[in-house]
Amino acid sequence: MIWVVRIATILVIIGGINWGLVGLFEFNLVDAVFGEGSVGSRVVYVLVGVSALIAVANLTLPARSRGDRSAA
Repeated sequence: MIWVVRIATILVIIGGINWGLVGLFEFNLVDAVFGEGSVGSRVVYVLVGVSALIAVANLTLPARSRGDRSAA
């Protein structure tokens, strides 16, 4: 299960970088790579959104349930 959290974290970081680029330079990297409004960009946005939900759930779970070995 830890690999799901790691992938989700990477996708949340990608989403954050994309929003930073949009805010600073009005450049949407996801749309530039996959095409504006394309199925590919929509899939990326959905994956980033689901990853954010996983990140929220990961924050609310006790450390032991997350697989955090340092909390034992």
